[in-house]
Amino acid sequence: MAHKKAGGSSRNGRDSGGQRLGIKIFGGEEVVAGNIIARQRGTKWHAGRNVGVGRDHTLFALINGRVEYRAKTKGRVFVSVRPMTEAAAQ
Repeated sequence: MAHKKAGGSSRNGRDSGGQRLGIKIFGGEEVVAGNIIARQRGTKWHAGRNVGVGRDHTLFALINGRVEYRAKTKGRVFVSVRPMTEAAAQ
């Protein structure tokens, strides 16, 4: 009689890598046109002024400036980029 169970193959061991989603540039930080601001699945954050939306809902800056987050109705957060001249005035 064997004292150990048969060492059959394990059915575990499959896992995918993290997708590295989330905010990449926070409010008040400066961006260059084309910089990725946020990577997301769906529209957790919405595009505001001077922000583009990629095919996978990635938000990116359309102009050089400073990032700004603003909550609006229905709990939606809009991400905008204010031009450097306008941001410097405040």
